[in-house]
Amino acid sequence: MRGNIAQLMQQAQKMQESMQRAQEELASIEVTGSAGGGLVTVTLTGRKECRKVRIDPSVLADPEMAEDLVAAAFNDASNKVDAASQEKLGDATAGMNLPPGMKLPGFS
Repeated sequence: MRGNIAQLMQQAQKMQESMQRAQEELASIEVTGSAGGGLVTVTLTGRKECRKVRIDPSVLADPEMAEDLVAAAFNDASNKVDAASQEKLGDATAGMNLPPGMKLPGFS
């Protein structure tokens, strides 16, 4: 039994190191979401911090449409960050026997 606990602790340490690397990699990525065929783009970091918003001047004539397009572009970028997080999480936990549906802190 003692060997099983040591093996489990070693596996947990490896997972923690993998998760930390994955979080560092995610923090360094930037993704861009767009809406309106590229009339509005929003760039987010892997931590969902907004880095840049670009709005084509033609959109500004209709403020309501501009607001909708900014929201849609943000949501598109946010979904891309979520997908990258899931991919990194899968890579970090590959080969580890996690229970189905288990979510780890810091990942969606």
